[in-house]
Amino acid sequence: MYAVVTLRDTDEVMVTPSKWLNTDKTQCHWPPFRSTEKLMEAIENRHEPSTAEKTWDLLNIIFHAQDDNFKEATKKQDEIVKSRKERPSTYLENPSTLLTSQSTQTFVTSQGVKRKHDDESSLIKDVVPWKKAKRIMERIKLKVQATQGTDNTTTTIKTHILDAISKMDKDRKKATIGIFGRTGEGKSSLLNAVLGDQSLLPSGGFGACTAVIIQVEANLNDSNYIAEIEFISKEEWENEIASPDKGEDNQLTEIFKERITALYGDDAENKTLEELKRDDKYTDIDNVLTTGRKKISRSDPSEFVSCVSHYVEHNLSSSGGCFWPLVKSVTIKIPNCHDLLEHIVLVDIPGTGDCNKIRDDLWKTKIRECTAVWIVSDIKRAITDRDPWGILDHCIEDLGPGGECKHINFICTKTDDMKPAEYLRSTKLTEAQIPGYGLDLKTKCTLHRNDLAKKSIKQKLGNSKSEESKERFIIDVFTVSSTAFFDENSHLKPSETEIPKLKDIIINLNKSINEKLNRDYINEAKGVLSLIQSVQLDKDKNMTKVLEDLQKNIEKELKLLDVHFKALHENLSRCLSKGVEESVRLSVKTTQHMLLSVRPKNNKGFHRVFRAMCVRGGSYWPRNWNEPLDLNKCLSKHMYDNITKEFELMFPVDDNDKTVKSMQDKLDKFSIIKSFSPTSPLLHAIQIFIKTQVSAVVQCICSLSTVREFILKKIH
Repeated sequence: MYAVVTLRDTDEVMVTPSKWLNTDKTQCHWPPFRSTEKLMEAIENRHEPSTAEKTWDLLNIIFHAQDDNFKEATKKQDEIVKSRKERPSTYLENPSTLLTSQSTQTFVTSQGVKRKHDDESSLIKDVVPWKKAKRIMERIKLKVQATQGTDNTTTTIKTHILDAISKMDKDRKKATIGIFGRTGEGKSSLLNAVLGDQSLLPSGGFGACTAVIIQVEANLNDSNYIAEIEFISKEEWENEIASPDKGEDNQLTEIFKERITALYGDDAENKTLEELKRDDKYTDIDNVLTTGRKKISRSDPSEFVSCVSHYVEHNLSSSGGCFWPLVKSVTIKIPNCHDLLEHIVLVDIPGTGDCNKIRDDLWKTKIRECTAVWIVSDIKRAITDRDPWGILDHCIEDLGPGGECKHINFICTKTDDMKPAEYLRSTKLTEAQIPGYGLDLKTKCTLHRNDLAKKSIKQKLGNSKSEESKERFIIDVFTVSSTAFFDENSHLKPSETEIPKLKDIIINLNKSINEKLNRDYINEAKGVLSLIQSVQLDKDKNMTKVLEDLQKNIEKELKLLDVHFKALHENLSRCLSKGVEESVRLSVKTTQHMLLSVRPKNNKGFHRVFRAMCVRGGSYWPRNWNEPLDLNKCLSKHMYDNITKEFELMFPVDDNDKTVKSMQDKLDKFSIIKSFSPTSPLLHAIQIFIKTQVSAVVQCICSLSTVREFILKKIH
């Protein structure tokens, strides 16, 4: 038998096995699964309402009907949902109606267990209720501000309501997609294609244009194109000139020469800092460094690109006057792209070998903010070139265990750059052996190479040494052509360039974030309205007892959390101390092993590499090496090895895979509302308010990426 019920805490209409209901059909056992698939499997297969591993919740319900057949019960569920949608929602139009509506009575306590369903209520998935709720909050804010009364109680309540409403409108953190790759791999062209503007971002081949971190987001305020440019400090630049970057042969690196000549012109690398200060261009440079920031705003995109190019692109025909060496990052805001970038930031980040130390520190900061990562490589070199795979390993290492990022896309670019004759010769295939009936030869060869590249990359990923890349990250492979996407006469269809696929990924992510923000806003609005309702009904004699119970509950819950987190801290400290002891004891052996593993057999020139590493504080990445020579990383390896297992138990990769040491599991179960049931409208309103406040606090605490980042920084 299957029952159709409404879960009182979320107002969701659900189908559930009848045996999950209690005798009088007022409560229902509910599995603690976060996965929708697991939940539906348990319902359809009518699992027993208890497991050895996890305790099931006991929820308050409203019973509607039951049926022998699951499909028939589902039909009844749909009918109830449909009838609700057709019912006039007058309570959303008028705050006073909402405060007294019986519809608010369905949101009651669920035995003190915070459940993910609170965030997935079918009542609040639509954007329209969110807009109505926002209008209601604006009207309430004005009414509360106009409320008269100077006594302490009125002032306190008034302040609390206004603070709660203001917090609802606070800026939310955006999701970040980091685009990584060496210069010349087509990152900027890829971003231009996704954004639908071929010339928005510079995509020159001179190396400098992508040595600047470029951040792209939506301009939500007006129709202008805006660039916010952040420069390095004057002190940082003068220190860089006074102590220039030198290579293994103790000579100035080509990157440093390029930077200094871009600003001051030819032969600038041979001048001292004092000589450069006497240069005619120094005044403009000094003004830029002193200002620290610059904002460019233009309504015409072509004019905008022209103005910004001086700060991100190297002009070979110009003798100095290019300011990109002074730029730390550029934020570009694009109008009319709400559906794409309202809640998302795209960051074009240089590969670690492309940037100086100042930007390299920013590189590490940015990567840890990433929700997703795109690694970009020319399709001709994607398999054999060390760079993209080195960046992949570097990304995984810097993202660290338990980070925010759970998705990496490997993107092969320039797939339209195809010469069929050369491809057939290199693959030793004939035209007849290339599949693609009815297609021209170039299209067949392009699609064949794309398919082969995807298979080869996925196979290499499967054979990767890094278990982290296989277990922690979902890695997809795309073969794209930015040029063909804009070319109406291209031999490839738009869908075959795979640019639309990448764009859909961003749109869907943006949409899901928007829906979650709307749900959160409405839940918080319910709390504010319930608080107002409780004030209006404040005549209940049981209030003192309720407040005393709540005070006891919160003290008890906080003690449980404190005990749990202290135990985790002590365990992590023990593991870290053990790692420190091993690092000290094995430091000489570890260093020798690292040096022997990279030293040439004839030792030729290795002393210059070692010297360069020492000059740079223990880390140096030779231009032709697959990865940096990092003494600090090598010495700290024992510390990371000792805490990794414990750390992964505290912050499991899979949200459904929780252990007794999981911080998230304890936070999910945190609640100060226990078993008492409302005996009056006032108590019921108080419960709703407290529930939404606890949910908001726990959600804030549950930003475990902040906790993880703090711990990793302390370890580092």
